[in-house]
Amino acid sequence: MIPEQTIRSFLSARPIAVFGVSRDPEKYGYKVYRTLKEKGLKVYGVNPRASEVDGDPLYPDLQSLPEVPQAIVTVVPPEVTRSVVEQALQAGVRLIWMQPGSEHPEAIQKAEQAGATVVHGGPCIMVVARTHLP
Repeated sequence: MIPEQTIRSFLSARPIAVFGVSRDPEKYGYKVYRTLKEKGLKVYGVNPRASEVDGDPLYPDLQSLPEVPQAIVTVVPPEVTRSVVEQALQAGVRLIWMQPGSEHPEAIQKAEQAGATVVHGGPCIMVVARTHLP
């Protein structure tokens, strides 16, 4: 179970960057991004292979975002998560949510050693957002 304070920290973070946003409405990268936006959160989508989703710009990487996010969500393969977490830690991001299936043990360990709050092996952030936000 995720501590309530951790959930509040993630859901109050502005902005949040979602890595692995898809243009395919059936994929979780799309669903996570869309759900967070629909809940009123300021969200940036990251996907190096696409330039937009539903009219919103997508960014190729963390460095291309208009501002440093307070939190990131990974919806990518574990090896990509490892790279994303390294970049996020270097940028000062300390809230990291690894969606089920995107977890990377080394990235978890490195992030926790850096003092980041890491959610992994737990529920989908969409479920948490739907149950904790209006």
